[in-house]
Amino acid sequence: MDASDLTDVLSAVRDFIRAEVVPIEEKIDADDAIPESVVEACKAMGLYGFAIPEAYGGLGMTLHEEAQLAFELGWTTPALRSLFGTNNGIAGQVLIKGGTEEQRASWLPRLASGEVTASFGLTEADAGSDPSGLTTSARRDGSDWVINGAKRYITNAPVADVIMVFARTNPDARGNKGISTFLVPAGTPGLSIGPRDHKMGQFGAWTADVYLDDVRVPAEALVGGADGVDQGFVTAAKCLAHGRAHIAALCVGMAARLVHESVEFARTRQQGGRAIASFQLVQGLIADSVTDHYAGRALVLDVARAYDAGTDTVQGPSAAKYFASEMVGRVADRAVQVHGGAGYIRGVAVERFYRDARLFRIYEGTSQIQQVIIARQALGSAARG
Repeated sequence: MDASDLTDVLSAVRDFIRAEVVPIEEKIDADDAIPESVVEACKAMGLYGFAIPEAYGGLGMTLHEEAQLAFELGWTTPALRSLFGTNNGIAGQVLIKGGTEEQRASWLPRLASGEVTASFGLTEADAGSDPSGLTTSARRDGSDWVINGAKRYITNAPVADVIMVFARTNPDARGNKGISTFLVPAGTPGLSIGPRDHKMGQFGAWTADVYLDDVRVPAEALVGGADGVDQGFVTAAKCLAHGRAHIAALCVGMAARLVHESVEFARTRQQGGRAIASFQLVQGLIADSVTDHYAGRALVLDVARAYDAGTDTVQGPSAAKYFASEMVGRVADRAVQVHGGAGYIRGVAVERFYRDARLFRIYEGTSQIQQVIIARQALGSAARG
């Protein structure tokens, strides 16, 4: 994508979010749903395929370009980005990084157009940030695979047309070994979806459990074909690294909105006959949040450049996700403090963002998992004793 095209996309998304989505944020939160008109607008703008290569109908953004888009998406409820995030991110990347050419040609154009919504089925009750405890199994039965198990907190599962299911294909393998990935279309016999989770925040972004009871899929459903056997964790790690950098950028965008809300409130809120913006302790809260936002933005853009160059595809994304997800939590907390009692009331933007921001420190690898990855990359074999 050349610079002028990127500018046009970012400008269109910025205008759309501020004119069409921000005014209905509270309705999205209250209804736990994104209006269909917004969904269709996102499809029309190409947002379901921003990270999918142009050869398959997407916008083909680099991670550096994608980060700038995520800055814009972070300005509003994260439920908006969740609509198409998995198509571009952890689910779509499964095919981009691990699929056969036939699988890419079959699925990616439909993901990019929004005709198909994909989910990433990795997390289980006892296997989250560390998939070594994964118990979902897949066994050969003739030319087919038969899958049994359950997945938890799967984004978009209630509306998914296909789920990328990670299952253990080698029961004798330990830890992260012996795991493969399968394309399981909705409606496959034995596949069922639990009720939508009722979460603390991020209403409008749907998650649910997924159950697989003797789900039979053909050999062609194995991501990567014959070469994909036992390669699931390698594929997942690549997808998650990309996703972590994206989530970091989304957190930076949310921090920008929180700074904006804090500044505008401080300028207009009167206390003792003058705006609270004149109080130095309030200024200190604002200054800390502005500085956090600057630091997060610079880090994410630097990490994205290194990822695109292939010089750092592991430590940088983890460092960005760790810092930015923790950072936006601090900024959200200060925003509530600046607003005082008003910041604790439903219907005030910073109260909603405070709830929404908490999840970023958990999904796509908790902060503690990011610490482990960062440290092991820095320390090498010494970190493992």
